[in-house]
Amino acid sequence: MTKPIVDENARAERLLDAQDKAAQLFDEIERREMIRPGIGELQLSDEIRDLAAQLLGVKAHWHRRIVRAGVNTLQPFRGHPPDRVIADDDIVFLDFGPIFEEWEADFGRTFVLGDDPDKLAVRDALPRVWEAGRDYFENHPDVTGAELFDFSVEAARAEGFGWGSHIAGHLVGEFPHKKIAGTATEWYIMPESTKPMRRTDPSGRRCHWILEIHLIDPQRRFGGFYEQLLDLP
Repeated sequence: MTKPIVDENARAERLLDAQDKAAQLFDEIERREMIRPGIGELQLSDEIRDLAAQLLGVKAHWHRRIVRAGVNTLQPFRGHPPDRVIADDDIVFLDFGPIFEEWEADFGRTFVLGDDPDKLAVRDALPRVWEAGRDYFENHPDVTGAELFDFSVEAARAEGFGWGSHIAGHLVGEFPHKKIAGTATEWYIMPESTKPMRRTDPSGRRCHWILEIHLIDPQRRFGGFYEQLLDLP
């Protein structure tokens, strides 16, 4: 069977546009001071869902919406901690995957209420670790998911933090990306993901990746999260 012609420039533009819209959503969340003491994680998640629909026409999210505060920020994506009310001087992270015209975004950021220096240290280290991971990806043309995972964990340790997830990212693209044929491992940045990340999928499309960083401070009982597109500028 002849493979369909793929306009890779158009795919890249659509993914970047989806990410830009997700960033607009997060900017608006911050501008409206929606992350505030006294609101529960689930209620805030619903408020953000409604804002995304109102502001950007988002009708669905391709993965479970994540709002984590305080000790819950130690939990990985697949965890299900009890709903927690955001407190004064808290740390909060958001992980949302809105769909824009069938294109997936995946965007995560960490916010600190107050001026606790240890919480601010986590927040400020996150983009540095992410940038280190991207630099490693850029400088290693044949890098595998397993290699980038190992590097990201070591970069976290170099900043003085633990690692909070079994992965460091995943494939992203046209919704739903998880229906692409193949084993689960090869579509994640994780141990045993041994294929080069720069490759095409079974349909001949270029693989695009999200790099996600989950730092934890087990002694102080909190962490932070940061994610966005890895391989597109």
